[in-house]
Amino acid sequence: MPSVDAPRPAGPSEDGLGLDLPVDPSVPGVPLSVLLADPTLGLRQIAGPREDRPISSTGVTELEDPTPYLIGGELLLTAGVPLPKTPEGIDAYAGRIARAGAGALGFGLVPVYDDVPTALIEACDRHELPLLRVPDGTPFVAVSRAAHAAMAESRYRDLRRVSRAQGALVTAAVRADALRSVLDRLSVQLDAWTVLLDPAGNELVAAGVRPEPEAAERLRGLMARTIAPSGHGAAGRDRVAPSTAADHVGGLHLTVHVLPGGDTGGVPPAIGVVSGTAPTAVQHSVTAVAAVLLSLLTSPRHALGGDSRSSAALVRLMLGGSPQEVASLLMPSTPGAGWVVVRGRLGRQRPGPGADSGDYPVQLAALGTALATPYLDLRERDVYALVPTASGSPAPDPAAANRLGWTLGFSAPSATVDLAVAANQAERALRHALAEGIPNRRHRDREPSMHSLVSAADAGALARARFAGLVDAPSPGYEMLLETLRTWLAHHGSWDRTAAALDLHRNTVRQRIAKIGDLLDLDLHDPDVRMELWFALRWLPGERPSTPLSETAPE
Repeated sequence: MPSVDAPRPAGPSEDGLGLDLPVDPSVPGVPLSVLLADPTLGLRQIAGPREDRPISSTGVTELEDPTPYLIGGELLLTAGVPLPKTPEGIDAYAGRIARAGAGALGFGLVPVYDDVPTALIEACDRHELPLLRVPDGTPFVAVSRAAHAAMAESRYRDLRRVSRAQGALVTAAVRADALRSVLDRLSVQLDAWTVLLDPAGNELVAAGVRPEPEAAERLRGLMARTIAPSGHGAAGRDRVAPSTAADHVGGLHLTVHVLPGGDTGGVPPAIGVVSGTAPTAVQHSVTAVAAVLLSLLTSPRHALGGDSRSSAALVRLMLGGSPQEVASLLMPSTPGAGWVVVRGRLGRQRPGPGADSGDYPVQLAALGTALATPYLDLRERDVYALVPTASGSPAPDPAAANRLGWTLGFSAPSATVDLAVAANQAERALRHALAEGIPNRRHRDREPSMHSLVSAADAGALARARFAGLVDAPSPGYEMLLETLRTWLAHHGSWDRTAAALDLHRNTVRQRIAKIGDLLDLDLHDPDVRMELWFALRWLPGERPSTPLSETAPE
């Protein structure tokens, strides 16, 4: 029953609504079932839908029309003082409260009514408004306190969940594969597919179970619509893009969260989320934490290698240090430590990021995550990377780089002293991959071979003598003629495949091969000549490792 001797309108004024619990957006609503299950209250639902509605606040009112004071989700408590005397009036009373979005109506017994009027029960059923019977002896203030305690407990649980999720995300952010790790943890926390999208809507890194193509395509469209309000040029400078946007398709909920800190003049990347359920307040908070971390991880300072060890390595190299000295700063000195050189080219269906473009850092960060290394030289459509092979180092994910549009060539594991050789291996592997139309190609040493029968010094001298006739060759010059010959021999004399690998016209390839034959005074149709030239190319300085990797590994 109400805790007053003579019920009267109460609230902020004599004709207002008395709210015992203020509405706080940071405090989650309490399910109606929690209040119904509290034995100290003795509440019983006697009308309206049995769905478990959230209650945002509680309020005591004895107004005939309290709707001007409602914002939705309230549990209204009344002793029935304003209840009309006719069924029509009671129906109108219940209808007004239901249309205002109240979560439920609590009717207190005694002193005004000994039982809940039948007309009110029927009206609440018609208007789908949950009606609770508040027994004599249960003060309205006790209901409010119970609701507040339940909300506070729920808020505490939510804060604990956010705190645990934040710790997991921060731990993921300090791993070598930070972008993928953060998205993996976010996917687990949200039970959703998560993806980092560049400003064009292209997928950079993803985690979780991939949805149907239609959902992924709608997510890209949502990204485009989200960043569009920011505008371009003078007309769009004053318009600000929203930080989040939502859509749904086929029972899936799609959300886009633009990363904060996009103040460099470019359009920032965004997190895309595809989930089977609508995101909760906790999940929004967790996603916001992930957005901040990903913004830091894709910032120019982080993506472009602003750490102290990388800076020290650069200074040491510029002051005349050897690659072996610099390598000790970039990779742990563990047995078997070495490098794999990666050479990549971006497909023409994807735009290449320029060093001055706004999306250069995020492209660099995404590719570094895929290749498991921060040591990248990204030159628009070409990339050169050094991947550490020390024990415990994360392995590259070529498939992830392929999804970004890259075709890759990998060298064999190499010691620091032989990085130039490894670079040539990666270059050749990339050419083969491009010519064969495959996403990746790895160099494989084939030992024992003819190379092991000739000393490096003798082989180099023989190779230089064999190609001496090309040293002073006119345009396109020595290096380009050697490159054309190497590619042509690698493709078994195929004009078309050589042209594709070098991005030349087949007639240009024919002309260059003919010029090489003339300058070297050799018949390039002779298989013995081709074999000798192939070995000579492999014996040129920089093509053969000086020392096996196992012999140069630190003890």
